[in-house]
Amino acid sequence: MDIYSYITDKFEIEKKDIKTYSPLTLAFIGDEIYDLVVRSVVVAKGNTAPNKLHARCAAVVKAASQAKLADRFLDEGIFTEEESEIYRRGRNANPHTTAKNASHSDYRKATGLEAVIGYLYIIGDFDRVVELVSMADI
Repeated sequence: MDIYSYITDKFEIEKKDIKTYSPLTLAFIGDEIYDLVVRSVVVAKGNTAPNKLHARCAAVVKAASQAKLADRFLDEGIFTEEESEIYRRGRNANPHTTAKNASHSDYRKATGLEAVIGYLYIIGDFDRVVELVSMADI
């Protein structure tokens, strides 16, 4: 059983059609899943001071790094057609927040990537989540 299904089953939450989720909702959960995978890899690589762990993770999860990774996925045809569509919807969504330490363009691309990660997580394709995140420089 995938993680999302496990959680929704334990909390007795009825499954919803993935197509009803907005791209910003997908990005909301995708941001955390991306962060979880990156943190897991960083911690698995060795026990060290929390500030060093944070710095290693922050370099990978910041919007500029995610935007660069998303560009690579598009340029190299790594996204499937479905993932490309989810990415475009996420990138083109109109968030009501602004980027703190990123350009508007990078923030939107990062949102698109996070939407893809969120989508994959909700449909239960954690293998693909890990495959995509593993292409980041962690």
